Amino acid sequence: MEYKEAKDKFIQSWGVLGKNWGINRTMAQVHALLLISPESLSAEEIMAELNISRGNANMNVRALMDWGMVKKVVKPGERKEFFYADKDIWALAKQVMIERRKREIDPLLSALQEIKDIDESGPEAETLTKVTEDFEAFADRLTKMADVAIKSDEHWFLGTVMKLMK
Repeated sequence: MEYKEAKDKFIQSWGVLGKNWGINRTMAQVHALLLISPESLSAEEIMAELNISRGNANMNVRALMDWGMVKKVVKPGERKEFFYADKDIWALAKQVMIERRKREIDPLLSALQEIKDIDESGPEAETLTKVTEDFEAFADRLTKMADVAIKSDEHWFLGTVMKLMK
């Protein structure tokens, strides 16, 4: 496989994977391009490489910066902004876990906290309370597992997961 074909396949595949993280395809493709670029890229280079508009490139780079997955790089003598993605996949996975927790689990826990304090009684209210408490316990376990993964060293965590899978 030629480099260009492999690069395009990686960018397209990362775009599909991005949907599973909760980000859009183009945002994931911008991230993929920055991941495999040895040097930081300008918005113009991103636009040209992915054949997207300036607005689309800027919006997705900013979103990636909000997720903590891309950093702005200043190059002396350049007026353009350049962007770089860390190549450490373990750090990336931990950052995705942090963001997904903040965007998905934390709001769920907050909503469940409010829901479980029902003023009414009866079978429907009891069932809702029970299910809400079960979801809260499950989300709490997910949060604790995510915390362990986020704080752990890559080798310790992967070794532990592999032992659990045996």
